[in-house]
This record gives sequence, structure tokens and C-alpha cells, in this order.
Amino acid sequence: MLQVIGGAIAQSEGEVNYHPNSSSTHEVAATDQAFRYISIAAPYLELVDEMTLTEFLEFHKKFKPFLAQLTTDKIIALIGLENAADKQIRYFSSGMKQRVKLAQAILSDVPCVLLDEPCTNLDQNGISLYLQLINDYCKGRLLIISSNDLTEYEFCEERILITDYSKSALARN
Repeated sequence: MLQVIGGAIAQSEGEVNYHPNSSSTHEVAATDQAFRYISIAAPYLELVDEMTLTEFLEFHKKFKPFLAQLTTDKIIALIGLENAADKQIRYFSSGMKQRVKLAQAILSDVPCVLLDEPCTNLDQNGISLYLQLINDYCKGRLLIISSNDLTEYEFCEERILITDYSKSALARN
């Protein structure tokens, strides 16, 4: 579902509308422009392995700028990967790659952040980093998290359980 919302794949039924200006439900962005308003992090999304971390973040910000005051060096320090800044991503552990994916999504200057199983491959320090990034950088933005792990979404104000929308649950109503 997050890939459909993020514009990465087409929906099989229904429709997705993008309203980038939350004060007006009449303004609709074109589907091919959704990337300007949405960032996504997921374990199945790949990074550019041939690039160094610094090169990758510089490349990313050409398409989607980071939040104000965040330079590439600050982001690298924030996610604790200063010693890997000039290392090719192909040599990163899965936990290091997940930190990069989270930083790319959460620190992009967009109104909507989509996170699919955000703590996959993270150790306890990585989970603490994730929670800190959410606390420090997601205020005032729409954050949608897809997960079965309460730790990843415990702080959310609203929860939608897919089981509430199963055919048997709908038939009971």
C-alpha cells in the first residue's frame, strides 16, 4: 500500500489523489509529481551501492532537498556514520543501510513521510536513533508507518489495523 501511495506502483483498484496544499482539498497534484511531496523508506528499496555515502546523499538532494539547516555532513553525523562517509554503500551492513534509508526519507523536505518496517535490521542504538529522528524531525508532517512491531509506531496518534478491513470483519458490520 505504501508503494501505491508513494507513486512507485499503480493501484489495482480505486484511486489515489494527492492534495499537496492541505488547506484546499480541491488542488490535486499529478500522480507523476507525487515524489515532490512524499518520501519513503523500506527494507526492500535499494540504495546505489556503487556510491559512497557522501555521494549518495549529494545525489539524493539534487532531486529532493533535505530539511533546512541539514547539510550532508550533518546528516552523516546525525546517523552516526562519519567513519563510513567515503566508503561505498556496497560495503555497509544491513543496519547501516537502513540508517541511510531512514535519513533519506525522514530528513527530506516533504510534507509526507512513508516508512515500511522502519526498524528492520537495526540494533538497539539504531532503534533509538529512529525514535529520535521521528521526535526531532517529523512534527507537523504526515507520517505513515506500516509495521507489525509496536515499537515502530507506538507514538502514533492514530492507528489503522488492516484486520479491521478484512472481508470477514466487513461482513460482520
